[in-house]
Amino acid sequence: MSPFTSARVGRRGLLRLAGAAAVAGAVPLSGCGAGAPKEQGGDGNGDGGGGGDRFRVYWNAGHTYDAYRKVIDEFEQAHGVTVEWQPFQWPDLRTRLLADFASGDVPDVVEESGWVQEFAITGDALSLQTYLDADGEAMGYPSDWQDNALKRMTYQGETYGIQLHLTCTMLLYNKAMLDKAGIRPPDTWDDLLAAAKELTGGGVYGIALNQDPSYSWPWFLQNGVRPYDPERRRVLTPTDAAIEALQFQADLVHKHKVSPVPTPGTDYSGPQKLLSAGRAAMILTGPWDLEPIATSSPDLDLGIARPLRKKVRSTIQAGSGVFIPAKAKRPDLSWDFIKRITALDVELAATEEAGMLMPRKSWAKHPSVQNDEQYKAFADALGYAVDVGEEVRLTGKSGELGELFKTMYQSAVMQNTPASEAVRTYVDAATKVLDS
Repeated sequence: MSPFTSARVGRRGLLRLAGAAAVAGAVPLSGCGAGAPKEQGGDGNGDGGGGGDRFRVYWNAGHTYDAYRKVIDEFEQAHGVTVEWQPFQWPDLRTRLLADFASGDVPDVVEESGWVQEFAITGDALSLQTYLDADGEAMGYPSDWQDNALKRMTYQGETYGIQLHLTCTMLLYNKAMLDKAGIRPPDTWDDLLAAAKELTGGGVYGIALNQDPSYSWPWFLQNGVRPYDPERRRVLTPTDAAIEALQFQADLVHKHKVSPVPTPGTDYSGPQKLLSAGRAAMILTGPWDLEPIATSSPDLDLGIARPLRKKVRSTIQAGSGVFIPAKAKRPDLSWDFIKRITALDVELAATEEAGMLMPRKSWAKHPSVQNDEQYKAFADALGYAVDVGEEVRLTGKSGELGELFKTMYQSAVMQNTPASEAVRTYVDAATKVLDS
């Protein structure tokens, strides 16, 4: 599971969610689960989003944008329904969804984080092919979607979801700090390490790594590591390159001490807060952090470097999609919701509001994107972005492997376990899962 689509709650979204939490008994956002606050109407009880006038939508808590609220308002008026817009952090959303699949009481629409193919394999996601055969040309699908936003939504020749966001990670840096030290934006691992050492001191870290393991994938890709080899049924190949990539990250924390030890938890905002506060010079993150940085530190002159390289220049492709559970009771209504929420005008409005990147080709070519230095930098970097889950999702074991990968990353980067031990433990455990 990728957190790159979950990491941030913008200022407006945070205020909305805080209000909802207060009404719902002050449920903290980081603990959203079965008791997640309802963004729109309803009490969360009853017939499960398919009956009566209730329409239940599971959504990532970081994506409760005003642009989407407007779509929901229009959808309610058009269909005479009350939308229950339920925000969760990704792990809690997945946990709740799996429980719903087991019970048969499913929501009408779900925002997902790389799960569509997995749920297509298990029969829990509805094929959208019939709808696309009828409406695809009018909505510009697939012709207006980036190629790397299509494959992850298909299984055995049919489409099961529509890409909502398409993002990647970049190196964000404090221009003033680098300029003062006479440092150019890093281009290679060696550049980054040298810059981080020079910039660390006086209460400032050269770089701040994230606690979430998905933020570590660019390092593996840049060292030529393949996430999964389906022919050999083996993860992280070649192993020596994977060990080197993980050890480099751990050394930034424990050997060179140019990054603080990441704090375990579900809050991905730590590095962004350090950058905004002037306590970190560089972070690896995505466009979801642009709005929080601009809001919390408007005077920070933010630079964006292109993806780093070791053996190759690369970064991770991330993003989220939307799908309809197979047991949704009103799939026609769910499909209309998906068409509305993925429209170009909605994409542009969400970008203007929150800085999120989108999957449409027409979005990338739009003057509002091309004329914005930050948006364009991210949009251009999508050419280097790799979908690390592309092959492993088809095994149907991506959830289990994701948990094992998390253990590997955190043991090395947080607990200073030698990368050689952490990687080999992960490889062995992953092999057993794949062979089971």
